[in-house]
Amino acid sequence: MKDFVRFEQVKKIYHMGEVDIPALIDATFSVDEGELAVIVGPSGAGKTTLLNILGGMDTLSDGKVFLGEKEISAFKERELTAYRRKEIGFVFQFYNLIPNLTALENIELAAEICDDPLDAAETLAAVGLKDRAGNFPSQLSGGEQQRVAIARALAKNPKLLLCDEPTGALDDKTGKAVLSLLQSMSKNRGMTVIIITHNSALTAMADRVIRVGSGIVTSVVQNPSPLPVEEIQW
Repeated sequence: MKDFVRFEQVKKIYHMGEVDIPALIDATFSVDEGELAVIVGPSGAGKTTLLNILGGMDTLSDGKVFLGEKEISAFKERELTAYRRKEIGFVFQFYNLIPNLTALENIELAAEICDDPLDAAETLAAVGLKDRAGNFPSQLSGGEQQRVAIARALAKNPKLLLCDEPTGALDDKTGKAVLSLLQSMSKNRGMTVIIITHNSALTAMADRVIRVGSGIVTSVVQNPSPLPVEEIQW
């Protein structure tokens, strides 16, 4: 589906006492179904605000946001809760695994809140951690914990996978392995993946690059020949 994700002149203003702070100004862009899109810009550019609005974790001040035919910006709180549970997968910079649950149990917990989840053990195996199913987060490396977090998001069988600086806490080698996994999920499963980052090198792997600065979407460019992650120069 073309324009699977669509932002139309989205504004977000935070009110701090009598001061208004614009986080987004007329943000307009779209992402097609099955694409891997990278939203890139410096700290404070508005990237996380974009992601939080799309993920139903924040509201906008003006404009419209669509996922497919659904205008999620018009959802009430109960609809947003269902949307977050059933249609969106999240991958954060700092994993957010539950420390007293094993890797497999972390994934099973996420799968329990969905209508049509994937098998937890098979999803863990798909990210290369079949032999670590019984390990707790403290027994896993940073890269392994991030792969568990990705498996947890994938087990929900989401329409859209949102990734907030997913390699920010990882070394280069481990970060590339995680990005390669995300790229393969987009290519091989047709999943729409959106990654926000400050690292411009990641734009080479994207089907679509959205640049943001000072709350403004400054450019949207389709990349006809995304590079495999292994070929990216960091």
